[in-house]
Amino acid sequence: MPNRLAHETSPYLLQHADNPVDWWPWSADAFEEARRSGKPVLLSVGYSSCHWCHVMAHESFEDQETADYLNAHFVSVKVDREERPDVDAVYMEAVQAATGQGGWPMTVFLTPDAEPFYFGTYFPPAPRQGMPSFRQVLEGVHSAWTDRRDEVAEVAEKIVRDLAGREIAFGDTRVPGEEELAQALLGLTRDYDSAHGGFGGAPKFPPSMAIEFLLRHHARTGAEGALQMAADTCERMARGGIYDQLGGGFARYSVDREWVVPHFEKMLYDNALLCRVYAHLWRATGSDLARRVALETADFMVRELRTNEGGFASALDADSDDGNGKHVEGAYYVWTPAQLREVLGEQDAELAADYFGVTAEGTFEEGASVLQLPQSEGVFDAERIASIRARLLEARGERPAPGRDDKVVAAWNGLAVAALAETGAYFDRPDLVEAALGAADLLVRLHLDEHARLARTSKDGRVGANAGVLEDYADVSEGFLALASVTGEGVWLEFAGFLLDHVLVQFTDEESGTLYDTAADAEKLIRRPQDPTDNATPSGWSAAAGALLSYAAQTGAEPHRAAAERALGVVKALGPRAPRFIGWGLATAEALLDGPREVAVVGPVDDPATKELHRAALLATAPGAVVAVGAPDSDELPLLAERLLVSGEPTAYVCRNFTCDAPTTDVDRLREALGR
Repeated sequence: MPNRLAHETSPYLLQHADNPVDWWPWSADAFEEARRSGKPVLLSVGYSSCHWCHVMAHESFEDQETADYLNAHFVSVKVDREERPDVDAVYMEAVQAATGQGGWPMTVFLTPDAEPFYFGTYFPPAPRQGMPSFRQVLEGVHSAWTDRRDEVAEVAEKIVRDLAGREIAFGDTRVPGEEELAQALLGLTRDYDSAHGGFGGAPKFPPSMAIEFLLRHHARTGAEGALQMAADTCERMARGGIYDQLGGGFARYSVDREWVVPHFEKMLYDNALLCRVYAHLWRATGSDLARRVALETADFMVRELRTNEGGFASALDADSDDGNGKHVEGAYYVWTPAQLREVLGEQDAELAADYFGVTAEGTFEEGASVLQLPQSEGVFDAERIASIRARLLEARGERPAPGRDDKVVAAWNGLAVAALAETGAYFDRPDLVEAALGAADLLVRLHLDEHARLARTSKDGRVGANAGVLEDYADVSEGFLALASVTGEGVWLEFAGFLLDHVLVQFTDEESGTLYDTAADAEKLIRRPQDPTDNATPSGWSAAAGALLSYAAQTGAEPHRAAAERALGVVKALGPRAPRFIGWGLATAEALLDGPREVAVVGPVDDPATKELHRAALLATAPGAVVAVGAPDSDELPLLAERLLVSGEPTAYVCRNFTCDAPTTDVDRLREALGR
């Protein structure tokens, strides 16, 4: 019989709806039940494409004996971290403070007042490698709760006090300048893996936000080392197993430092961020590889992640059926020499093995290989390779596909809107711009209420109950601002303004200007989460700084610029010390130092000369430049106000820091004005 999760919209919670565990969703009712029954709360946090979440579910939560013990002694609460990043952040901070590490599944034991007192991540069904079994943990916690309740309460109170003492205070309200950005570049250079690209060792994550900083820093200063690190990292990732050489798109991370073996889940946010990175790399260098990867990644998102409602699904699972009824990580993506021969025949299989780095011993498990492009030199017959790739992709399509998390997350869809709008504009792919418009339309129709408040998620056209957090408001604004620049439609700038006004009122501390991840009127947790560091996505804090700055450049809104500058104080503090973890903040600081530049293109919208000037403006590498395009008498966008044609011809205006260049009708002069 299904438990209480059967009525939820989260695919992750629905995966647990048939567990014998009597799960509750995160709710006031769950904690009221804990108070009424005198039981502690087991909080289990994960997400639908998390491999070890599935493992622990199968081993423990699907086990009747374990479920019976849980149901007798605990109130069990299941949370999808992608639906409730605020709950996840608060308790993950506690786990990391207590154990020095974190991860998912996250397992936390709470008092009925939601105060944590014991922590962990994955627990096995039997003791293993120094880890207690899950049953041992449950029995130990039950014993402590029953026999030493006062001691447990003291521990919980101390943990909550310690968390409250970790409030972020940044006394420096000055913005980062040349010195801090130069120090950040030096820090990245020290961490750079010159042999394989990227930063640090294994596991290695795609550093999309740091690369955006490097590209902008190069554009502003001409620093060749910054461009080299960005370009080499992008090439190494694109040639590695982390990139899907057949279908496009990136896996979550590489388990090794060489980018060979990925953790195979594919997340919308990674692909949106990386699609934009490769498009920007092409804009800076003209690299054919960057162009190919940007377009293939955009096509992957539209083909495999777009939902029936026009939004984009959250993720594809790492695991899938191996054809023998077993769920195995990577089964959908890896190949043996025998499988190549079966699809391609002897000669083409030999060529494919050479081209994609498939070996007899394998680069993954059980003799299988992850496809790569190890050959940076040598001549291959392009038509023959294209035929091989098409046949392998068709054959792979016959395999059982990984599961898809159809949940639409507002923030990640905002990132996808920005990536698809820009990629479509750069490469003359109006279908990609249309896909961006479709997702933006869904966000407005379904996620935005009459008070311009955002809901975090939806699924199958049904909006979720959870309020948007700072990253939702910031990333959706970023997507809308990109659409305004690409389409010239002022409505997207208006919607961004509604959302950013909420950021100023609901998410900003009036006195210090620091930002919180949850709104002032959101559900009160044991502390109000506040994290300025970029992780898998830009932090809400740095994403908000970027969107506020762009909006101010488009509109001249001084409160929004002032808020962006105050928010960037954290980059002054953290940029030189931890540049890998505040890349988007550093990229925004580059835009601030460059102006950012404001470009207005006026002319009849169908005139080829207008389109050429508009395209030149969009392809400018000037950090964070904003673009407005429209007819001379248009009131669509504030930057177009009082801009006249010169000699009756389409004209471009470039301004920065309250100073404007002479208007020009010449595309080459516009490009020059938007260079360094």
